Amino acid sequence: MSQKAKILLVEDDPGLSMVLQDYLELLGYETILATDGEQGLNKFRDSAFDLCILDVMLPKKDGFTLATEIRSLNERSPIIFLTARGHSDDRVTGFKAGCDDYITKPFSSEELALRIEAILKRCMNQTMRSRSEVFELGSCRFDASNLLLHCNGTEQKLTPKEAALLRLLCLNRNNLLPRDQALTEIWGDADYFIGRSMDVFIARLRKYLRHEPAVSITNVHGTGFKLEVKEG
Repeated sequence: MSQKAKILLVEDDPGLSMVLQDYLELLGYETILATDGEQGLNKFRDSAFDLCILDVMLPKKDGFTLATEIRSLNERSPIIFLTARGHSDDRVTGFKAGCDDYITKPFSSEELALRIEAILKRCMNQTMRSRSEVFELGSCRFDASNLLLHCNGTEQKLTPKEAALLRLLCLNRNNLLPRDQALTEIWGDADYFIGRSMDVFIARLRKYLRHEPAVSITNVHGTGFKLEVKEG
C-alpha cells in the first residue's frame, strides 16, 4: 500500500517543501505540493489522497482550519501536522482538529518516513477490521464498517476515530478497555496530550448514546474506560 499512496503536502517554505517532496517521491509516494491553505484545500477537492501532511503556519488559511475543512470533505483521510511550534496547546488543538500525528521541526527524514508508514498501515488495518462488524447496544445499533450509529430512530455519522474507539469499547463490552491500549491501537502512541484528545472523543460518544439508558461509558480512574450495557 505505501508504495502506491498519494500524499498532499502543504508547506509554504520553498526550500523545505522541495526537499520534502523529493524525499517522499524517492520513497515511492506520489506527492502533490501546495504552498498555502487555500491551494491545499482546492487540491484536496480535486483529487483523492491517502494522507495529508500540513504545516500549521500557512498563508491564507492555517493548518488547523485546513484540517477541519478537509475532515468535512473526507472523514477518513489521515492527517499529519508538520510545524515548528512545540507548545502542548498546539498539539491538543491539532488532535482536536482531527490529525493523526504531530511532528515538530526539526525532525529526521527517517522519523517522518516511519510515521507515514505507521499511519498508512494503521488506517488499512482499521478499515479491514471494521468490515461487516455490527454491534447491538441496547436499542442502538453500531455499524462499524459504515461509521454509523443508529439510536432511537436517529442516525449519527461517526468520524473514523470515533468509530474506532467505539469499536474497541464494544469488543471489550462490560470489561475494562485500558487507556494505553486504546491510544496505541487508534492513535499509535500513548502520549499524554493524545490522551487528553481521546477524552474529548469519549465525551462525544457519551453524548451520542445519552438517550439509551441501558448503555453508559464509565471512567475507571487512571486506568481506562468501560462500556457497560445492561442486558434487557
